[in-house]
Amino acid sequence: MQGQMLTRSLLAWELTGQATSLAYINLVVAIPLIFASLLGGAITDRVERRRLVVIGQSLIVANEIFILVLLLFDRLEFWHMLCTAFVAGCAFPFIMPARMAITMKVVGPQSLQSAMAFQSGAMNLNRVLGPAVMGVIIAQFSFVAAYILASILYGCAIMCMFGIDKSRSSESLNNKKPLLADITHGFSYIIRNRPVLVCLGFGLLPMFLAMPFQNILVMLAEQAWQRGESGVGILMATGGIGGVLGAIWIVRRGDNANRLNLMLGSTIAFGVFLALFTQISNFYIALLPLLIANVCASACQTVNNAAIQLLVDDNVRGRVSSFMMLSFGLTPIGVFPMAIAADNVGAANAILGASVILVVLVGIFYGLSATLRNLDRSVKEAMS
Repeated sequence: MQGQMLTRSLLAWELTGQATSLAYINLVVAIPLIFASLLGGAITDRVERRRLVVIGQSLIVANEIFILVLLLFDRLEFWHMLCTAFVAGCAFPFIMPARMAITMKVVGPQSLQSAMAFQSGAMNLNRVLGPAVMGVIIAQFSFVAAYILASILYGCAIMCMFGIDKSRSSESLNNKKPLLADITHGFSYIIRNRPVLVCLGFGLLPMFLAMPFQNILVMLAEQAWQRGESGVGILMATGGIGGVLGAIWIVRRGDNANRLNLMLGSTIAFGVFLALFTQISNFYIALLPLLIANVCASACQTVNNAAIQLLVDDNVRGRVSSFMMLSFGLTPIGVFPMAIAADNVGAANAILGASVILVVLVGIFYGLSATLRNLDRSVKEAMS
């Protein structure tokens, strides 16, 4: 999946020669990701989850094979890529909540945080390896070879799912309510369950305020260090490695109950080191605070997500997971204010300002929310 993001971008550029085509490809994935998330979560809580993942992944494989066939017959056009990107955007909101619910069933609550750290580490590692491998394959062979490899790997993912027991929520067999009622119940459950609501809100702070810095690294690399594409590649690779190290840190730390301090500390450290990164004039020295910032970002996100999963009831796990996924779909909105600020005051100052605001808001959130301060007790009660 990570490698195919690069493949689609390169192929779209080759077909059109227009930068706007890259925006269109990302847009047609993001739109269904936002609107289908709530539907996907509700369906996850109504059906057998392993089957839902297999069906969704099979749809992705069919997508890849469709593009592959068009490439082989030299019939591929840009609108074909838009259509398949839209289908992929519709499939992921069903796959990801179901996968999250299955993970909880497989590892149990006592090992969930470590399991999610492993998952986060794998994703961050693939942020580096996926584009690198696909870039080499496209350069040495062709786009056809890249799509053949992608189809094989997606097929392997489907086969792996058959090694997992079937999984469904406790209420799915007797659920006769309309689908809209299930979606509405998901909203009301989150509003009533204040610890879940607070964790969702807290998790959005770094995602909206600071994480969009990744989208203006191109501008920052040129303005601050006069580095071109190679500089951006180094910055992105450093971020991915930091994410892996953050996941390893959480795994080695184990599933102890002191989640609040870790979540708060890593979020504040993320803002502090990200601000420091923008103020260092030497490119290679600046990589160190960037690495640490991504370690902290991975840690706070993993702990926050694990706390939410431990707090929710299994019969609404899919719907709550879809709300978590919805935040990722909405995160690109945060790029716009940061990009506008970067155009007016420079990329470094825009990221610095976002980092300062993040640290201040985390402090205010902690001071005003008794629910957040009692998070560890809430998680302990939910687990017991």
